[in-house]
Amino acid sequence: MKSIRIFALLVALSAGAWIAPQDASAQQRFVSFGVFYDELSPYGMWVNYPPYGFVWIPDSDPDFSPYASAGYWVYTDDGWMWVSDYPWGWAAFHYGRWDYADPYGWFWVPDDVWGPAWVSWRRSPGYYGWAPLRPGISITIAFGRDYREQNERWIFVRDRDITRSDIGRYYVNRTNNVTIINNSTVIVNTRNDSRRNATYIAGPNREDVQRVTRTTVKPVTLRDTDRPGHRLSNGELQIYRPQVQKMNRDGREPAPSKVVRLSDVRPASERNSARRQQQSRTVNPANQSQPSRPQAVSPPDNRGKQQPRAVTPPSQRQPSQPPAVSPADNREKQQQLRRENPPDRMQTSQPRDVSPSNSKEGQRQLRTADSPGRVQPSQPREVKPSNTRGKDKQPQTVVPPKKKDEAQPKAKQDEKNRKRE
Repeated sequence: MKSIRIFALLVALSAGAWIAPQDASAQQRFVSFGVFYDELSPYGMWVNYPPYGFVWIPDSDPDFSPYASAGYWVYTDDGWMWVSDYPWGWAAFHYGRWDYADPYGWFWVPDDVWGPAWVSWRRSPGYYGWAPLRPGISITIAFGRDYREQNERWIFVRDRDITRSDIGRYYVNRTNNVTIINNSTVIVNTRNDSRRNATYIAGPNREDVQRVTRTTVKPVTLRDTDRPGHRLSNGELQIYRPQVQKMNRDGREPAPSKVVRLSDVRPASERNSARRQQQSRTVNPANQSQPSRPQAVSPPDNRGKQQPRAVTPPSQRQPSQPPAVSPADNREKQQQLRRENPPDRMQTSQPRDVSPSNSKEGQRQLRTADSPGRVQPSQPREVKPSNTRGKDKQPQTVVPPKKKDEAQPKAKQDEKNRKRE
């Protein structure tokens, strides 16, 4: 009897040891809205927006649109699932709903039910289309005839392009939405998740997609992870999808650590402009882009400021200043001087054309000339420049010494004759 009691005690202890970890593990899978507030804060701002309460405005691209920007569709056992390229896509595209308001743009309202994608689907001859479900719109309402989402919210592609991973390149121009919508029908196709007690809109039928794409559509396997995020690899999508509760374990409602007042939220156009500037600074930081600016941009004022850095010092730069005048300007000035002062009148410039040896000899001869009647130095002024050298030598040969010499012997002879008489 005693041994039976011991055996029963051991069985109870082992059962308790096995059950406790299971309960602890199950408890860890339940999280509150606090996980959304903490994980999404680095990627946008939380705003208190009545009547929804805390909503999240992403710091996304200027042309952002939910279930359209940076993502694509994959087929799973739960239906067509949107795989986002954004790091926060595990939350904002699988929990809650999206809505739009001017001038703030798109914002996300969190909820506690997970789904592959909270969108409404339509089928038109040759097209598939989808649009985000607004907050408060149940699946039953989405399937009803009275539910009409705004035309510009719909995204359409050719039915053969629905499985493309670069589906964003194949969106039909939204100006055609009215025509396509008027010829479309709502796709009524759902999946039921008993474990989560939720029903999802599954989207287009798998067999129909295989027929229009002429390819085999293989379901992607979903694997739960214990950390926020998602990753698709080798036909398996690992994603964080815990069961969410609106309240904390202690019964208190969580709140974001930082909430932006609605009056401080700038319009979407201004936020997008600031985002472009931030992206430009990230691509070309100031400390890296400055050296390349003089090469890419050269306005007149910048060129004027850069010249002193490239030109040699003043002592070396002065000899090169005269060539700043073009040869054509020099020739023009010289021709003008020749017209005003012809060569035969510009006597002061003649000594420059005479060789140094001839000029020195001519000056020396002029200094030693004795005859007051010599008017020869003035003669070169009436001679053309080509004969200047010959005229400089004239003082040596032109003086008429023979006349004086002949006059002196003749006077002496007369005096001798008078004495004889």
